[in-house]
Amino acid sequence: MEKFNKITLENGLRIIIVPKPDSLSTTVLVLVEAGSKYETKEINGISHFLEHMCFKGTKKRPRAIDIASELDSLGASYNAFTSQEYTGYYAKAQPKHFDKILDIISDMYLNPVFDQNEINKERGVIVEEINMYEDLPMRRVQQLFLNLLYGDQPAGWDIAGSKEIIKELNREDFLKYKKNHYLASSTIAVVSGKFDDEAVGKIKSFFSGIKTNKKIPKIKTKEFQENPQILLKYKESDQAHLVLGVRAYDIFDKRKYAFQVLVNILGSGMSSRLFQKIRDEMGAAYYIRAEADLFTDHGYLAVFAGVDNKRIEEVIKAILEEFRKLSQKAVDEKELQKSKDHLLGNLMLSLETSDELASFYGGQEILTKKLIGPDELAQKIQAVKAEEIMAVAKDIFQNNKLNLAIIGPFKDKNRFEKILTL
Repeated sequence: MEKFNKITLENGLRIIIVPKPDSLSTTVLVLVEAGSKYETKEINGISHFLEHMCFKGTKKRPRAIDIASELDSLGASYNAFTSQEYTGYYAKAQPKHFDKILDIISDMYLNPVFDQNEINKERGVIVEEINMYEDLPMRRVQQLFLNLLYGDQPAGWDIAGSKEIIKELNREDFLKYKKNHYLASSTIAVVSGKFDDEAVGKIKSFFSGIKTNKKIPKIKTKEFQENPQILLKYKESDQAHLVLGVRAYDIFDKRKYAFQVLVNILGSGMSSRLFQKIRDEMGAAYYIRAEADLFTDHGYLAVFAGVDNKRIEEVIKAILEEFRKLSQKAVDEKELQKSKDHLLGNLMLSLETSDELASFYGGQEILTKKLIGPDELAQKIQAVKAEEIMAVAKDIFQNNKLNLAIIGPFKDKNRFEKILTL
């Protein structure tokens, strides 16, 4: 597997290099510890809004078209994203364009101008993005689920913020937030794929202007739940969208490998238990899957499904039954090995591309400040035992950890309260 190297500069900037000499591309990815969990209520949505503004002009490239046309002329694939705990900016291009994409991405990260006219225009774009998600119930229900789990604290807020706040944010807010969070000690520059021996020197040079300051930490997520919780959002629709899940572990928990295998057995792939039961056997859903999300101070397992309105109780009962089975009966050796092979096969295939390779290492570093390669991760997954999976299932599948969010033509919580029990 690729040899990776991590270098920490005197100013705290971390550089990760992942050479893949036979790659047809090079990716530059910059990650910064700035996301919705670093926000206060008054500026909720600013991490995401700021990410948009980095594309709207820099000192060297004053207009959005200057940035976009330069990247497009390289045939580059580029974008940015904001999550709860970090923001990322990346460009992927042919190796001969490495210097150019490094120049552009570092320029966007270091030197956005935050032109007030552009901020005013971009408000409309973000409001429309919020509206778009509002009209996509299979996406919107995921945010409702987080709101149900964590309530009025950063982990429960929408990353995009609210329309009211987006309409009020101004240039001073962006400058202050960037000054507090876009710092050397909270930033990682990753280069992966094919590049020359001078890559580290070039990154140092392009990022020489990065600010150093004391980072403002995020507020710790509070976990509190005594009974199963339900959130219904009424919407006339032909199909109900639901998320049924449980509180689980943070990313530092040693049980995370057993947890990931459990999630895979439950609802990853067409031979998973939930897919087999709810789609193949019952014919009650088109999409059904389980996912694990692990953060620095919280985590959860969530099952997502779009189901026939008339059969929603039946589906919820079936999902709960699969939870119960995992906590009552050990997974047999054949299913366990199939799940491990599926999990690791997907991982190894994804690492064929330089951008996924950058995400694999950068994602670990930004959350845990530690790096393990794919081979070491594979060993940890292969070492998971059936009894560890059962112990995790017993721990997480409990009534006081159950949460159900639904968007659909339902108003009566009581009908779901009756069945939401293990």
